[in-house]
Amino acid sequence: MFKKILFATTASPACDNAAKVAFDLEMKWDAKLYIFHVLGIPSRGYSPFVTDVRTGEIMEPDVDYIEWVMEEMKNTYETLLADSPNTVIDAAVGVPSREILRKARQEDIDLIVMGSHTRQEDVGATRYRSIVGSTMQKVAKSARCPVVIISRPCTTCWKLFSNIVFGTDFSKAADYAYKWAFGLAREVGAKLHLFHACEINTGPAGPIMDQAEIERQIEAARQKIEKRYVAKMDGYDNYSIEVREGIPYVEILKFAREKTGDLIVMAHHTREIDPEKAELGSTVEQVVLRSACPVASVNHPDKVAHL
Repeated sequence: MFKKILFATTASPACDNAAKVAFDLEMKWDAKLYIFHVLGIPSRGYSPFVTDVRTGEIMEPDVDYIEWVMEEMKNTYETLLADSPNTVIDAAVGVPSREILRKARQEDIDLIVMGSHTRQEDVGATRYRSIVGSTMQKVAKSARCPVVIISRPCTTCWKLFSNIVFGTDFSKAADYAYKWAFGLAREVGAKLHLFHACEINTGPAGPIMDQAEIERQIEAARQKIEKRYVAKMDGYDNYSIEVREGIPYVEILKFAREKTGDLIVMAHHTREIDPEKAELGSTVEQVVLRSACPVASVNHPDKVAHL
């Protein structure tokens, strides 16, 4: 399913959780794994110096410096590399999001794996958080392939996914996410949980709709899931349907915990606009920041049409 995986890393401990997922996916699909690090952000214009994203120090990225960084990356992932012969380590100088996207296009990557932020105790954590968070948003917005984002250790998803939660708002973008989630679930034999949260508008005195109307909306959503997704499963019966009322990101996180979800799949954005003009949807962003398992953001149909 994945022939080429790009693991975008800051080469810091904050990326350890993402590294484990990336290497496990490589082993599962016998894929080629690219470990890619962007050395720094140009300090100004055409200056020969860059700002190291790990320390914030101004550095001159000469050949010796680049070789040293790549050697450090080998040392960082030495244990994981021992069982991964089909791995390439590479580095570039520039704006992280641009270089990651450029690398993904050049190598025709099927999946990008990256962390969402750093730990508080890491050196330069505040600086990292602003850089990495922005990088994650920009990559998710413009990548032509799905992006899996890991913010915390995953205790259930090593080696294989067994419970995949697909969250939908019934948008066109969500249809792309469904195709990818279903293709992955069918490939690994995972249970696919189809989930939708009905966001009930409330006023000062409470919900505007009465309980009967809320129940009608929930039933309508269940029927929509049946027609829009289940009808296309071609006999695949390892799935469940769940519709709840509440704030979407809160409900999907609760549901994923209840089902011991090891992957949440969602559309990159929810509005019917050009993906490259959309910001990372607020629901997806909140899920990424709080999820105990990896979150896959699907943007374009390019890498899902064949599933």
